[in-house]
Amino acid sequence: MENFYLILVVVLFILAISDLIVGVSNDAVNFLNSAIGSKAAPFKVIMIVAALGILVGTTFSSGLMEVARKGIFNPEYFYFSEIIIIFLAVMLTDVILLDMYNTFGLPTSTTVSIVFELLGAAVAVSILKIGAAGDDAQSLATFINSSKSMAIILGILLSVVIAFSAGAIVQYLTRLLFSFDYKKYIKYYGALWGGIAITSITYFILIKGAKGASFITPETLSWIKSHTISILVVSFAGWTILLQLLSWIVKLNILKLIVIVGTFALAMAFAGNDLVNFIGVPLAGLESYKIFIANPAADPNFFLMEALAGKVQTPTILLLLAGIIMVVTLWRSKKSRTVTKTEVDLGRQSEGVERFGSNIFSRAIVRSSRNTSNNILKIMPDSIKKGIDSRFKDPKSEVPGNKRAGVPSFDLLRASVNLVVASIIISFATSMKLPLSTTYVTFMVAMGTSLSDRAWGRESAVYRVSGVLTVIAGWFLTAFSAFASAFLMAMLISYGGMTAIALLIILATYLVIRTHRIFKKREKKSNERSMVTDETDTLSHTTVMKKCSLNVINTLSFLSKAYEETITALEKEDLKKLKQIYKEIKRLNRETKELKDELHITISKLQDDSVETSHYYVQVLDFLREIAHCSSFICKPILEHIDNNHKGLIPEQIEEVVKLKKSVSQIITEIQKTIIEEKFINTNKLIAFQQEIIKQIEVYRKNQVKRIKRNEVGTKNSMLYFNILNETKNLLLNAINLLKSFRDFVVFTNNNDTK
Repeated sequence: MENFYLILVVVLFILAISDLIVGVSNDAVNFLNSAIGSKAAPFKVIMIVAALGILVGTTFSSGLMEVARKGIFNPEYFYFSEIIIIFLAVMLTDVILLDMYNTFGLPTSTTVSIVFELLGAAVAVSILKIGAAGDDAQSLATFINSSKSMAIILGILLSVVIAFSAGAIVQYLTRLLFSFDYKKYIKYYGALWGGIAITSITYFILIKGAKGASFITPETLSWIKSHTISILVVSFAGWTILLQLLSWIVKLNILKLIVIVGTFALAMAFAGNDLVNFIGVPLAGLESYKIFIANPAADPNFFLMEALAGKVQTPTILLLLAGIIMVVTLWRSKKSRTVTKTEVDLGRQSEGVERFGSNIFSRAIVRSSRNTSNNILKIMPDSIKKGIDSRFKDPKSEVPGNKRAGVPSFDLLRASVNLVVASIIISFATSMKLPLSTTYVTFMVAMGTSLSDRAWGRESAVYRVSGVLTVIAGWFLTAFSAFASAFLMAMLISYGGMTAIALLIILATYLVIRTHRIFKKREKKSNERSMVTDETDTLSHTTVMKKCSLNVINTLSFLSKAYEETITALEKEDLKKLKQIYKEIKRLNRETKELKDELHITISKLQDDSVETSHYYVQVLDFLREIAHCSSFICKPILEHIDNNHKGLIPEQIEEVVKLKKSVSQIITEIQKTIIEEKFINTNKLIAFQQEIIKQIEVYRKNQVKRIKRNEVGTKNSMLYFNILNETKNLLLNAINLLKSFRDFVVFTNNNDTK
């Protein structure tokens, strides 16, 4: 029996390694966002600083490990076998849940996930215990540490409001002091700001955080407590004087130093606060196993875990090993950069392609905010308004588009505020043994500073607010999903035993592999399609033409296949296939829309004399978008017709659409081949072929009119058939127009390159 539970503890630690990997991939945004967004240092330097912060921070997290053991439930009321079930359910759920969020690039809270997973699994096991004992539902409070659970949840929710408000207020005041043209003011106030920032970090990380450090002796901790004021005064004076001297002597960029130190501090705070989320449960499982085997005569089904409620110091070596795994993941995980990009894009100062669409809630919030702002401005004296506006005027907003490639998403001043405010809040919570969400804090601080910095202008506000609301909604979904999934898994393990554990591990492995494949596929498509990620100041005619060619070829290739499969599915009345095709067509429409959304940025990055290139590029994208629309307008009515169980096409109609399918596929294939080879000598032949097919469509339309006259078909049939013919005609017209535009694009580009 001991060997069986030893195997389960080993499984817990294997899951812990997986959890460290998926957890860091999501939480890396917390400490990388500001440094990367402001380009405070080369990427490798930022990563090295963050890695060092993680390694140091892991040794500060020992005191928080008790949250996993007794923070959510009362272990003294659970048997050893039940405790292991809870821990297994939690770890399996956490790996699956966090990996899904990473795949889609959404920052979520590892703290919220672990808290609600522990709660869900503990409630499930408690319900089974209550049912077996014949007690009523009120006895559930005996098993669950409801007061602690509510305190943690309330602390997390409260931190969201505090973080956003603190970020907005501090950024507003800081911007008023320094303005966007902060370089002229930094020589006067920079050292003072740096002294305050680094002293704050010193206080909350080194002094408050020292309580949980595994290497700090009680004597050292006592000395730090008794000399807190002295340490603060010396730290502030020392840093202020040192920064001022370095600024004078070596022209030190004080804000860059603050961002680097802040990145280290936030990575350290992350490791100190969030490591419990990844290894707290397995360590609690190991401690439970040690307690159990120390009592050889104990029965796992009747051995209560009172000893788990005591205080246990986690070995520093285990913390460092966890830190090393986190550092390796930080360097190698591409998913972490996807999550980071989401937050950076929501807070960037400049316009650009917005990832999130608007919704009724974001529009209402922006509209009410504008009305409130306008009412305040009406009663504010003009002199004050002009003074404030001058402090918030961003000179980079006037930089031409083709010069913005190297411009950071936001400046160093905002990055320093992000880091300092977030570090203070997180470190203070760590010192109070509250596992608040570092994701919530850093994200909301970043959004608060973005709002104060007027990064959410009228061009982007609804999309940014929508993005924030989407992320916050995802946090609530995290809580619900974590609770429900852990509850279900605990139930399955309780009833299914080892068989259920094995099947759930296989399921978790399958889901992680599948989401990895989805991520790789999405990343590949993003790399192929992206036209604005180049870190160059300008795009040449040839570069734009080649990337445009790739998009056109891929679209035509998909279009030919989609049209054929749609008509075939109509012929066979294959609803499942139609749904699959329509899903892919919607993806094509999203991609072509994104290309259109990027038009402004792409054109602004083109060479100054490239008006003609821009014109042809716009034309090509217009026709590409219209083709995508046509494919949607053909497939959707067919899908609805079959889904509503209307009568299919009659044999004569099927014969006609099959002929049409062959002709359309042939001409699209020829257009694609012409574009690939750039041999446009056959253009006139393709135009003639197009006209033949259009005449064929006219014949089929007349045939349908005759069938209506003879009462051979009904209304729904006629509406569908006429729609297929009409949209196919539009498809052909746009395809030939696309070919002509691309031909002119290529000819102009080649002629321009030979000059």
